[in-house]
Amino acid sequence: MTTVNILSGGAAQGLVRGITDAFKAQTGFGIDGEFGAVGVMADKLRASTPADLVILTQALLAKLAEEELITPSSIADVGRVETALAVRSRDPKVTVRTEADLREVLRSADAIYVPDTKASTAGQHVAKVLDQLGIAYEVASRLKIFPNGATAMRELASSTATRPIGCTQATEIIATDGIALSGSLPPGCELVTMYTAGVAARAAHPKEAAALIALLTGADRKELRQRVGFAG
Repeated sequence: MTTVNILSGGAAQGLVRGITDAFKAQTGFGIDGEFGAVGVMADKLRASTPADLVILTQALLAKLAEEELITPSSIADVGRVETALAVRSRDPKVTVRTEADLREVLRSADAIYVPDTKASTAGQHVAKVLDQLGIAYEVASRLKIFPNGATAMRELASSTATRPIGCTQATEIIATDGIALSGSLPPGCELVTMYTAGVAARAAHPKEAAALIALLTGADRKELRQRVGFAG
C-alpha cells in the first residue's frame, strides 16, 4: 500500500492514529513516518529524510517554510497542546495550583520522567521550569530523560520508583496506557503550544498530504482532537 510519510512532533501521534482509517478510506493511502522531539524531526527534514507532511510547533514550521522546506500555502494550525503532569494509573493524582505546590511535588518525587530537554518542546520547558523553581541542581539526579515524550511516558508506566512523576505534552500522556493525566502546570509555569501542519516542499504525494491536513484540522474532527488532548 502506498503511504504518506510524516515527520511529526510526538504531540500529534494519537491524533494521526485516530484518523488513519478515515484517511485510507478517503484516499487509499496508508500513513507512515516518525514521531519525536520537534527539533529532531526538523533536522531530519533538513537532512532530506523523505516526507510528505510535517507537523511541528507553529514557530518551527514557519521557520522551515522560510527555509523553503515547507509549502507556505499548505500550512494550517492543528490545535494547542498544554504541557502537563502525569502519574502512573495506580498512583494518586497530584494537584498543583501554585509554583510552591509544583516545587514540592517535584522535590518529593524520586523519579521525574521527561522528554529530551534540548530538542523537545516539553523537555525544554521542564528544564526552564526547574531553573525557575530553583531546584534544577537538587533534582538533576532524579531526572529520567528519554528521546521523546511518548517513550518517557511508557517508561513512567513501567517505573518501579516509589513516587515517580512525569511531565510532557498532554496528548502524549493521554495516548499512553498505564498512566494518567494528573493536571496542568500552575500559572507562571504553564506552557501551551500551537501545533501546525504543512506539506513538505519535496513531497512525493502533495495532494494526499493536503488531504491529510484537511482531515487533521477539519471541524468534524474537533471532538477527536479534544479527546486526544488538543484544545482549539
